[in-house]
Amino acid sequence: MPSADRSSWDTVPRLTPLDFDRPNLARLTDALLGGRDHYESDRKVMDQVLDLAPGAKQMARDHRDWIIRALRLLVGERGVDQFIDLGSGLPTVDNTHQVVQRYNPEARVIYVDNDPVVLAHGRAMLEENDRTHVAGCDFREPAKALGHPDLAPFLDLTRPVALMMNSVIHHVADDEQAAGVVRDWLEAVPSGSYVMLTHQYDPADGSEASLLIRELERIFRGTEIAAVPRSREVISSYFAGLELVPPGLTYPHDWWPSGPRMLPLSALNFTILGAVARKP
Repeated sequence: MPSADRSSWDTVPRLTPLDFDRPNLARLTDALLGGRDHYESDRKVMDQVLDLAPGAKQMARDHRDWIIRALRLLVGERGVDQFIDLGSGLPTVDNTHQVVQRYNPEARVIYVDNDPVVLAHGRAMLEENDRTHVAGCDFREPAKALGHPDLAPFLDLTRPVALMMNSVIHHVADDEQAAGVVRDWLEAVPSGSYVMLTHQYDPADGSEASLLIRELERIFRGTEIAAVPRSREVISSYFAGLELVPPGLTYPHDWWPSGPRMLPLSALNFTILGAVARKP
């Protein structure tokens, strides 16, 4: 496979360190989704994942399909027109702004990511889209992010906002910090706002899914792509005080599927839980 096109990285300041020889979470996700913005280091990690979990590419696609269904609900039926995509990763197929602006061209999307590669790609791709912005800040610091000059001027906190926390909270290793990040973002948005959240899940029941997610955790522990799977109880606690949209916290493939399942499920499909909830 050819190397990624570096042209859009030309906009990154010269002093910004870009290490293409180390795997990167955003580029790994891009590789699993069949994108083109990744490198040999990322493909090596992808091969490791696929050796252990051959269903990883399909799981990545299933997760993306869940995001699209949830966005369609929020913009098309719930009338939300402000979206903050936290830890958004690289632009790929059916990005948040493409989905929501398909239903409402006036909808505003703010991508939040502190990865310089993501920032370069996002800014280059969105140069002519004045309803979509990229904020170079850390989602784990909500107060700082909300005051960032690339976020604050484009957000109206007197009206509902959709917070997207898709596959990001499990990269916050400390349990208290993870819960605090979710809590602080939710406290900052007004009544009527929504949160979309998916998280790696350990059923802790000796099943193939449980053994698989623990092995993936072990392999990547201490690396930039390390993740901490949590129990259903812990993940449920992130939605305390919120109104869950039916069917509540469940596997993404079971959340309002668009039609009959055409491809088989793998154990990996049972290692992630997701939900959409409204702040009353």
